[in-house]
Amino acid sequence: MPRIFSPVDISQEEKEVRKDYFDRHTPVIICDDTAHEGEKFKVKVKLGTEYPHPDQPDHFISYIQLWNRETFLAEVHFTPGVLGNKPGFAEVDFYIVPGPVSLNLTAMAVCTNHGLWQSESREVKIVK
Repeated sequence: MPRIFSPVDISQEEKEVRKDYFDRHTPVIICDDTAHEGEKFKVKVKLGTEYPHPDQPDHFISYIQLWNRETFLAEVHFTPGVLGNKPGFAEVDFYIVPGPVSLNLTAMAVCTNHGLWQSESREVKIVK
């Protein structure tokens, strides 16, 4: 199993020193706190808010995944140059149709140089 990185793995002092490193690699889930059962629900996953990630042939974001607890929901693959060979913010919109049980969403992203990164979990309540 690969090592999974997240910003909670380091001390607060190291976070400040390495803020750019964590910002450009850690996925962030952006969505509403509630969803309607059986209706399409938008979940945005974005990497970086302040520091863009490189988009080079040997250093880029390879893919972003969306999980609900232990259930794999979706995945998007990127190729080098998709951001114009310039540093940028990889992001994707996933559309899912939730069932009757609440969601506990997590995103995963892989950097070809710095490995697998995990977001913080995001709880979504289901309205019937």
